[in-house]
Amino acid sequence: MFLPHSVIEQLSDEQVDTWNRYYAGSGHERSRSVEEGIWRRTQDPANAAQSGWSQDEQGRRRIVHYRYRYDLDWTFPVPRLVLADLYLYHSILAPYGEISDYLTAITGWLEQGRWRQQEDGTWAKGDLRVDISGYDEHPQDVRAGRDTPAGFRSIDVVFLSEEFQVNRTVRQLPWTVLAGGMRVKEQRGNPEYAPDLSELAQYAPFQVELGCGTSIEVGVPPLHFLHEVYRVTARQDNALTQGHPFTMTPAADTLVQEMLTDPAGKAEQLVAMFRHAFEARPTRAHLALKALHDKGLFVGPVLQHNFDLLAARAGLPECFLRRYDQKVPPVPFVDGAKALLVIGLHADRRAVQARARARGMKVFFLDTEGLEENGAWHDYPVEGAREGDVVVRAQATPALEHLCQLLGVGPTLDVAA
Repeated sequence: MFLPHSVIEQLSDEQVDTWNRYYAGSGHERSRSVEEGIWRRTQDPANAAQSGWSQDEQGRRRIVHYRYRYDLDWTFPVPRLVLADLYLYHSILAPYGEISDYLTAITGWLEQGRWRQQEDGTWAKGDLRVDISGYDEHPQDVRAGRDTPAGFRSIDVVFLSEEFQVNRTVRQLPWTVLAGGMRVKEQRGNPEYAPDLSELAQYAPFQVELGCGTSIEVGVPPLHFLHEVYRVTARQDNALTQGHPFTMTPAADTLVQEMLTDPAGKAEQLVAMFRHAFEARPTRAHLALKALHDKGLFVGPVLQHNFDLLAARAGLPECFLRRYDQKVPPVPFVDGAKALLVIGLHADRRAVQARARARGMKVFFLDTEGLEENGAWHDYPVEGAREGDVVVRAQATPALEHLCQLLGVGPTLDVAA
């Protein structure tokens, strides 16, 4: 695989301007030219249905961490959006026999992919390097004082573009997340259901927490798209009702195989989420939020869980909450805000809603409480709605435009692409 790897072969002048205005530079709370994701899967009685935990089958672990840097490339007559650097870390802990078989398979995949071993023991293909390390006791477990289950062994596989510098803090992130423990699902209460957001009009000014709902409306893939790309979970037709089983065994884990046998082909999947997000444009829902913000009815930044920058490109300030170095990141609550409107977000993973309630703010959910998958509709209720909360089962665009009408607010037309 050679870098830079093309993501969008030919950018328009408008797209170049979008990149320069919203992605380039470092004057943000995070580098917007960087895409990053972490999954850590462990076996526990609390996730037995998904992880396969039982008294006789326990102790498995799988960690995936990626960090990619994108840039504009002006080598050719027209500018391209490219993947400039790649870091992909994969670690799996499993019974010794399975790890032994996995190592044998990796040797075959290296040969099939025509990788060449270097003097330092790493393997090279084009501009990629891969380092493969086996451990009877993983150094991170030794460091943290975690016991390795009897008869288990781990394998780390690290893909890194040549000369890409990944510092210790970044490399430590998935283990920091692991140390934070498994997320415990919230217990749902008995929220009130309402046909629209009319009641919210009585609670202005309010703040907004934004999930992936508005992004999905404009064609940005949902999170489970990445679960498929990184083989985090097994796919099945009734996944939302029974849960996606975790990929926990080396035999079921094809991510390393795909990267070793066809890295350039796999790269097309790796960059797809960023490409979709970059090509998307702010929706009418974002324009409605901008109109409400301009009138002072919605205050503070968008409390943002997405990295697609659609709210920012609609002219709204953002506070990015999807941070791996902070399990509960600080939230800029505004004095005087009476409510929190949560749009298209299933679970309160960063305790934003809990902290809003503690401040005396009323919580409203705008959520369809379900989604279509494989041609069928699946109920997907908001996880932690409580007594006193209000749930409006509707799509974001019509509901927000109706709220604008109720409050006498017109649309904002002068927004960025």
